[in-house]
Amino acid sequence: MKKMGKLLGILLILCLGLPQLVHAVSWSPLQEEREEETTRGIMAKGTVVCLFESGTADVRNAITTGDTLIVYRENKFHELKAVGKIKILSYSGENYLKGEVLEGELKAGDIAKKGDVASLIISPGKSCK
Repeated sequence: MKKMGKLLGILLILCLGLPQLVHAVSWSPLQEEREEETTRGIMAKGTVVCLFESGTADVRNAITTGDTLIVYRENKFHELKAVGKIKILSYSGENYLKGEVLEGELKAGDIAKKGDVASLIISPGKSCK
């Protein structure tokens, strides 16, 4: 009988102690990556975005205010898939463009292209660096 009581006591302690151990473990070992994905977000129609470009003459000649660029996303097989369109609103400094999402759900890291010239979407926001 005493053995049964000790066994029940040990089981009770384990049952009460395990939930604290389970909650002590973090959701993901890569918490920083989860937070980064949350802050990058998805940019929908009407969102103003900043794009990075090289600032060279060939880019300035190819991309002008009012142009519509096709936006691509690279998949795990390194293939580009069209995911939306951006209208260029203005240049911002030497290396940045300001654009408005016309269609699609875009993310930072997507590539906006016109012909052979490409620009990288870096962030949502009305003011570029």
